[in-house]
Amino acid sequence: MQKSEYQDCRQKKPRFIPWLALVLALALLPIIGIIKGNFLSHVLVMILLNASMAQAWNIIGGYAGQISFGHSVFFGIGAYGAAYAVTTLKITPYPGMIVGALIACVVALIIGYPTFRLKGHYFAIATFAIVEVFNRLFMIWDTVGGAIGLDYPILKDGWRNFTWSRTKVGYYYGALILFALIFSIVRTMEHAKFGYYLKAIREGQETAESLGVNSRRYKLLAMALSAAMAAFCGAFFAQYNYRVDPSMVLSLDMSMKFVLITILGGIGTLWGPLLGAAILIPLQEYTRAYLARLGPGIDLIIFGIIIILMMEFQPRGLMGILENLRKPSRALVKRSNTNSVQNNRPKGHLGGKQ
Repeated sequence: MQKSEYQDCRQKKPRFIPWLALVLALALLPIIGIIKGNFLSHVLVMILLNASMAQAWNIIGGYAGQISFGHSVFFGIGAYGAAYAVTTLKITPYPGMIVGALIACVVALIIGYPTFRLKGHYFAIATFAIVEVFNRLFMIWDTVGGAIGLDYPILKDGWRNFTWSRTKVGYYYGALILFALIFSIVRTMEHAKFGYYLKAIREGQETAESLGVNSRRYKLLAMALSAAMAAFCGAFFAQYNYRVDPSMVLSLDMSMKFVLITILGGIGTLWGPLLGAAILIPLQEYTRAYLARLGPGIDLIIFGIIIILMMEFQPRGLMGILENLRKPSRALVKRSNTNSVQNNRPKGHLGGKQ
């Protein structure tokens, strides 16, 4: 076997190995949380949850290129689904999570069918309005608590009720399962026909349609999948906070967090949402804890400055910075491979020296 062929074989190693290593590494992080206390555990939980939320939005906003500011609607439906199952029906939250995700899918299709006729900022403005409509609807809907919302009763700790009062390790592993599920689905989608179609629509809808891609169909499928994932994140959020109300989950602030985390990390990339959450969430939590004396909103001010600088110097986010750092090393590897192939070429081949 020639050296170049050996290098090709090495490059074909299974892609799941780095992903599996990451998940295993994240599974060990609660040990640090137990040693350092519940606050660090809380930060780790919020990083995974917000990364999952951002990745759910990334399907429609990043891969399909449809910038939506209405994903808090699906997030809120999932939150209310789990909370209603626990507080009103007196059952475990899992059926509520599933029903909430299904309802979110239906709502996404109902919303998406007319709004996907719009393009650019018109679509974004329409999604803004949808958030306000659902916020007011839940404010006056007495069945789900109206403006007061739903408060959880005291439940027995454990996976059955998905609640823990003395430690956050259970919540961490729940967030890790959610994170692994959502990122695995997106990772599979990215290399499947569905993912390539979404990227084609993002780069040029008319061009994609001229090649036979049904843009509306695939955008609706992306919207439904994105909504279901956002609903599962909302269900986890309700369980973690032990209550839910319209201002908490059905707000433009929550929708903006979906968008900004993804933009900071790298929109339309697999790892961008995780990188964005790993920067934003510790910044948010630690500034609230240690800089609260400076006044409310200091974390948002700092984050806003970071976003402005990122958009000015690197619009592709943190993933763009990493790609720029990897370019020189890739060039060196390519040059080395080219030299090795030339050195191992048999003499006399294609007019070489005899």
